Amino acid sequence: MKKFCALLLLLAALTQACAGGLPTLTDETGATAGNASAASETSTLLKKLGGEPCPDSDFTCVTLEVPLDHFHPDGRTIKVVFGVLPATGQRKGVFVNATGGPGTSGLLSADDYAAAFDPSIPENFDIVFFDQRGVGLSGGLQCANAAAAFYRANWDASTPDGEAALTQSAKTFAEDCVAEMGAPESLPYLGTAQAVEDLDDFLDALGVDKFWLYGESYGTQYAQTYAASHPDRLAGLLLDGTVDLTRSGFDFYVSQAQAFNDSLAVTLAACNEDDLCSADMNGDAIAAYDALAARLKISPLPFEFPLPTGEKETRGFTFSDLETTASAYMYSETARMIFLRALASYARTGDLIPMARILYDALGLDPETLAAIPDPSFSDAIYYAVECQDYGYPGATPEQRAEIYLRAGDAYDDSLPRFSSIFYGDLPCAFWPNATENTERPAPLVATGIPTIVLNGTADPATPYEGARAVHSRLEDGYFVGETGGPHVIFGWGNSCVDDLVTAFLVADLLPAHEVTCDGVVVSEYVPLLPVNAADFENPLHALAALDDEIYYLPEYYYWDYETPTAIGCPFGGTFSFVMTDEGEKFSFFQCAFLDGFALTGDGLYSYDDESLTLHLSIRGLANGALNYQRNADGNISVTGTYNGVDVDLSE
Repeated sequence: MKKFCALLLLLAALTQACAGGLPTLTDETGATAGNASAASETSTLLKKLGGEPCPDSDFTCVTLEVPLDHFHPDGRTIKVVFGVLPATGQRKGVFVNATGGPGTSGLLSADDYAAAFDPSIPENFDIVFFDQRGVGLSGGLQCANAAAAFYRANWDASTPDGEAALTQSAKTFAEDCVAEMGAPESLPYLGTAQAVEDLDDFLDALGVDKFWLYGESYGTQYAQTYAASHPDRLAGLLLDGTVDLTRSGFDFYVSQAQAFNDSLAVTLAACNEDDLCSADMNGDAIAAYDALAARLKISPLPFEFPLPTGEKETRGFTFSDLETTASAYMYSETARMIFLRALASYARTGDLIPMARILYDALGLDPETLAAIPDPSFSDAIYYAVECQDYGYPGATPEQRAEIYLRAGDAYDDSLPRFSSIFYGDLPCAFWPNATENTERPAPLVATGIPTIVLNGTADPATPYEGARAVHSRLEDGYFVGETGGPHVIFGWGNSCVDDLVTAFLVADLLPAHEVTCDGVVVSEYVPLLPVNAADFENPLHALAALDDEIYYLPEYYYWDYETPTAIGCPFGGTFSFVMTDEGEKFSFFQCAFLDGFALTGDGLYSYDDESLTLHLSIRGLANGALNYQRNADGNISVTGTYNGVDVDLSE
């Protein structure tokens, strides 16, 4: 997920903005946690530990060799990599970040996250991120091909044939995923209980007594497990997008499926309340989604997908594809808006191309070849390797576990209005090698003596809001920060009410009120679809401004990795490509038509120096012309040139 943040420590404004007083932490906690060592001491220690620059990063990476099995060590070891950014000022302590998944690379996101923090955080803290055992630099285990096949399978368990197909898909995935990652000897030792001991060993190596721990999404599972095992080491705990560990796998997936449904429902309702969105949707957005779902349950819909070659390929879009697409784009406000545009495109003209673009992005598929693209920032292999160690399911044999799992889902196949397929997310654990047989759940976290802030958005689809409330209710010294609407994981997305409270807690030892509600939104401001025909534009400036928006919100561009040169097929023919250069992002158009009657050939540049976009285009279609379009850093736009034989000089 991209995070666009501008965190400001405005302590004087917090009381007014977020309601409630800000008592300080106890002197005992602050004195124990504080550390006045200079940043140079951290750098010196990292060097002694063999620290080297992390790849393309400001962090220093330390590779630590730890027991493969912390609980029954037998001489075998595994290497785990931690990244540290030493404090730029007088060091207060260590701030450790546990990212989501399981399976995300903390080290690949470390620089972006640290840059988003208020400057007072990296000034006062040594910041730590890590690649959990098996992930990224700590093993690089992947099974992208097996995962892509599994996620595109039919997940409809509402019929006996559907159950049989889903069971076979889960079994095949478990076998193929383990084979694809090479059946490593570490496989039985990748669960969270082992992983938190890796962190404890690293803190010992750093000579850290107490530290602050932030976990997001799965990272809250990791953080709670650490807090239960090593409570004496925590000066403070932050749980963002919070998993309730007391729930069984079955109970969690029921609540998650309901949360995805609720997130989609409020997203569609927000469209109905927006005149531009409802106009594009040709009416009720909820009805539009349900009508498409009902149609796809009958059979897949064929559509013509434009390729970068300029050709088109006939493909099919299934009901499972719809649920994959919708669920993947419920995680943030902008993603929800992009999904609404895709749904509106189908509702308006039956166009499934935008929905397919989202699907391929969600699955990590090359839109041209549909081959799986390995994602260095995430591993499906580690997701299941950890999940199947952390959650046990009843049954004496794989087949029996699968059958019990399916029967547990019977009550929800028809009762959940949407996303009942999400309930079956852990079905591969029935067949996963070395999956835990322990079905007991951890005791509720009380976190005695540890001030703990729980954060969650009401529209969070992945870690349900009520689960976060339940975790908070059991804490001895707990504080709850909620956001109305909001994304999955709410710190670091630019909501000052949330971000300032977290910064104050870390830097100034200030606690929020026990209950804080921050205002947020469900969906970003809706960007209308392009008209079907170029004749509907008032003038060339509006046409190019709309195309500017259209390109910006293309999934291939919006979620681009900024490294891979990328080309896409345009909906009405031609190609569009973009590549990173030293100057910025360069664009190329060849007879590219995003709408009928307005084909573009030319080039452009988004400059990082002045944050401007410039396009030089030859136009062919309903009218011909040569136009130069510019958008500056303030959002002002202009176009000059000729169009339809008339000189053009327009600006807004």
